[in-house]
Amino acid sequence: MKICITGGGTGGHLMIAEALAEAAVADGHEIIFIGSTSGQDRKYFAKNSLFSHVYFLETTGVVNQKGLGKIKALFKVFRAFLQAKKILKEQEIDAVYSVGGFSAAPAAFASIFNGVPLFIHEQNAVQGRLNGLLKRYAKSFVSAYDANSPIKGYPIKEIFYENARVRDELKSIIFLGGSHGARAINELALSVAKELQDMGINIIHQAGEFDYERVKKAYEEMGVDVSLYAFTKELPALITCADLAVSRAGASTLWELTANGCPALFIPYPYAAGDHQYHNAQFIVEHNLGWCARENEDLKSVLMQIIREPKLKEKSEKLLKYSTKDVAATMIKDVKAMIKNS
Repeated sequence: MKICITGGGTGGHLMIAEALAEAAVADGHEIIFIGSTSGQDRKYFAKNSLFSHVYFLETTGVVNQKGLGKIKALFKVFRAFLQAKKILKEQEIDAVYSVGGFSAAPAAFASIFNGVPLFIHEQNAVQGRLNGLLKRYAKSFVSAYDANSPIKGYPIKEIFYENARVRDELKSIIFLGGSHGARAINELALSVAKELQDMGINIIHQAGEFDYERVKKAYEEMGVDVSLYAFTKELPALITCADLAVSRAGASTLWELTANGCPALFIPYPYAAGDHQYHNAQFIVEHNLGWCARENEDLKSVLMQIIREPKLKEKSEKLLKYSTKDVAATMIKDVKAMIKNS
């Protein structure tokens, strides 16, 4: 079977794409990727051996554009759609799996027009506009937050399960602001750094490329020893080392922490579309798996209260029980079964 995985723009979408690609290749299928020249698609997949072919089409996000900008963005999507139609035909694709994001639009629409079965994964608790539009045309619509989803759980790279462990002692905290970093989380980390050092708690911090130098200088001026990164692909190993996380609530990071058994305080990005990061985090809080605080709260007080009474073992064990393994493999098997029976 030959599958096209499409979508991206953000690291969260691309992590799902990679998890699906790994599962598909392990099951003996050939995979191609169609993404965008914008966003992080090239950074992740330009030289990825999982895919037999990769294509980056010129598109940009449409939802946040206004006036002439929206018209230009829609024209780019239409032009990319024509390219994607040609790619799907030439590559003789059997199925298209959309993982969402603006990068997914051209190939997702092309699959419908070419009569190629479309499968969709919704990564957030709040359904994206593109997925909402395409849902009725999909053979299968998968979401970890939807009780009616045919597949439960979230596709995570196998390494997060392989290295999962129960946390029972707070020795290290990891601060994660997403692939671009988050100033609010960076400020929180700096505000508690001295106290954490005095308590013997190690700090791991992904500050983001834009704020890295400022954060690095601040740690140096305080004399705090920290494992600091701008951007790294070694997050699975770093998360495994941590006993507690302070993180944005992007879906992939949220479920990676869950799969690894790492309790987290989630601080949602306040300007995310549909406030989806807050709703992602609330799903975790409602199941008593972690904590959530808004940026405008007293974040230092919230974090220090958690550190004083972390209940790490209780939370960590619940996370591991809640996490569903082999979701990506199940999604690929679902595609194979539906193609075979169609």
